[in-house]
Amino acid sequence: MGSSQQSGSFGDPQQISSDNVNGLCLAISSSLFIGSSFIIKKKGLQKAAASGLRAVIVGEIANFAAYAFAPAVLVTPLGALSIIISAALAHIILGEKLHIFGIVGCVLCVVGSTTIVLHAPQERQIESVKELWDLATEPAFLLYATLVIVAVVVIIVQYAPKYGQTHIIAYVGVCSLVGSIGVMSVQALGIALKLTFSGTNQLLYPQTWVFAVVVVTCVFTQMNYLNKALDTFNTALVSPIYYVTFTSLTIVASVIMFKDWNGQTATQIITELCGFVTILSGTFLLHKTKDLVEVSSPTAFMRYPKYDGGGGSSEEGIPLKNRESMR
Repeated sequence: MGSSQQSGSFGDPQQISSDNVNGLCLAISSSLFIGSSFIIKKKGLQKAAASGLRAVIVGEIANFAAYAFAPAVLVTPLGALSIIISAALAHIILGEKLHIFGIVGCVLCVVGSTTIVLHAPQERQIESVKELWDLATEPAFLLYATLVIVAVVVIIVQYAPKYGQTHIIAYVGVCSLVGSIGVMSVQALGIALKLTFSGTNQLLYPQTWVFAVVVVTCVFTQMNYLNKALDTFNTALVSPIYYVTFTSLTIVASVIMFKDWNGQTATQIITELCGFVTILSGTFLLHKTKDLVEVSSPTAFMRYPKYDGGGGSSEEGIPLKNRESMR
């Protein structure tokens, strides 16, 4: 019946839907703006810093819009492209050295992204925000959301105060868990706005505003704990760990709520996962080679002694961020 038609439209590498193409273009443009903003900020000029902020805002808007057209399984992993763009522009504009393994990392990210794009499922056709609400209130996703909330509360109340300064997973875990729920709400809100702009007003439904409240709550929580992680640990350590945990949990949440893999063959799903692992490998190489290039600098990659609770200090096994604000 309808399932046979659905399976024919999902994950065909020869046919990419127009919605997926729109989502892909928006995701790439988002990475372009966000990646270039890092370089603009590095210029250190006041005027350039303002331009960098505008680039980030435009990039995040494009990323938000991408979720209205394409599934999270396609959009979220493409966030790694901003790392490639940042590395390439830093080499071209700032003259920063790009290690040979960094180039290999860029190639791996491109190959992995291409693999995901060619085998990604099509966006589920939604006619009303009520359909999104039905998906969000199914037992499987309610169970996932409940587990996320419990885990976040336990980490914030019990573990973050004790281990947040020494265990990076405490802050990054909160960001990733909350972010996975936030992306689902962003996607739901984006689809609702897309339907509204196309002539079917979804702002009349209370479900639209519930999704909006969840988005705002998740974004503030996520940014708060991401800033804590960046203030405590080296960015080169936070970025890859956050990317892996956030993207993995977002894909799990999307598969549960939107059933992205329904109608896809095992080969297609495995190919998408292989593409994701390839991106992870490229991201890891890019960040590790960044350390290799910077290690020759006398001011790069500093470790700070941590108080051991016994009147002395001991060297922290996790690299901490160079606290430039203490100058």
